[in-house]
Amino acid sequence: MKIKLAVFFGGKSVEHEVSVITALQAINFLNPQKYEIIPVYMDKNNCMYTGVFTGRIESYADIPALIRQSTRVIPVRDGEKVFLVKYPSRFGKKIISEIDIAFPMGHGTNVEDGVLQGYLHFLNIPYVGCDVFSAACGMNKYAQKILLKAEGILVLDCVKIKNADFFADAEKTVKSIKEKINFPAVIKPVNLGSSVGIKIAGSAEDLEEALEHAFLFSDEIIAERAVQNLREINVSVLGDKESAIASECEEPFANDEILSYDDKYKNSNKGKSGMASLSRKIPADIPPELREKIRELAVKAFISLGCSGVARIDFLLDNETGELFYNEINTLPGSLSFYLWEPVGIKYSELLEKMLELAMKRERLNKAVNFSFETNILANVNISGTKGKKM
Repeated sequence: MKIKLAVFFGGKSVEHEVSVITALQAINFLNPQKYEIIPVYMDKNNCMYTGVFTGRIESYADIPALIRQSTRVIPVRDGEKVFLVKYPSRFGKKIISEIDIAFPMGHGTNVEDGVLQGYLHFLNIPYVGCDVFSAACGMNKYAQKILLKAEGILVLDCVKIKNADFFADAEKTVKSIKEKINFPAVIKPVNLGSSVGIKIAGSAEDLEEALEHAFLFSDEIIAERAVQNLREINVSVLGDKESAIASECEEPFANDEILSYDDKYKNSNKGKSGMASLSRKIPADIPPELREKIRELAVKAFISLGCSGVARIDFLLDNETGELFYNEINTLPGSLSFYLWEPVGIKYSELLEKMLELAMKRERLNKAVNFSFETNILANVNISGTKGKKM
């Protein structure tokens, strides 16, 4: 009997379209002899749909038509099983499919940041990838810097700015960043990926404009020093919080000072789509000792954050001083970074299978943990007349 595998993608995120590409790419490489694949498309209101068309990339050229041709569903737990149930359920067949395991492939806020993971965890269904904490921490650029700095990993110091503080006194905010970071400064939304909302500011005027732009996408941003003579070196990691391995390193190339959304996804390369289309050099042209240092640091960061599945970790290299800084982690990278695993002998289909195996391993470990204990505390509780008293 095939394993019923629900792939969740899309969602209320600025990286919605990228998620569709990642998921449908992966579905083509999942073993159809082993898995019954149920593609679950989440629209930009997080409503879920499935059907014969949700697994076809050409259907997404007209999403309203796709939705009309699909069935709206909602996951429901009944006893020991989880089902995709037709919603709203009025007449006819209510259960669309049972789910044995979920594979969330959403990018960005509301899907990659622990929200979707928390929903699946609440349903008590095995799911692939990071758990709630590591997903949330991995999405928050400020939180991960604090944690990894405590682990001895070199990160760029930064300043966190809240939306309310900036718009209450923009001049004070600009002055604070200038004093603590100086120019040029990189301005980033604290919880977005795919380079959305990121700008480099070379002056106070640029800085105010960059802050206003970043606050269109998040209510918190960070400002950090822009590394001069920059080379970005990325590497993927596969594993869990107990053990992990690193892929080959890459050096992506930008059309501007930083890799933009267009660099990553819109500028096609040899007919490829998603992150696989980005202009890059694999392996990165770096000395062997630096390659190993980056791979070791990536594994250390991955395990320190408690990640699972596949992540991509980006490093910043000052080509003049040789300084190497951890930049950020992408806990569900575009195209699942399969192009970084093929050079070290792991095919895309094998990568997906290993991710699923890690999910089942976590499920076995979770089943060995007690989440309740027998108690009769409620039998003796009297809540009448307890105002002002401690129970």
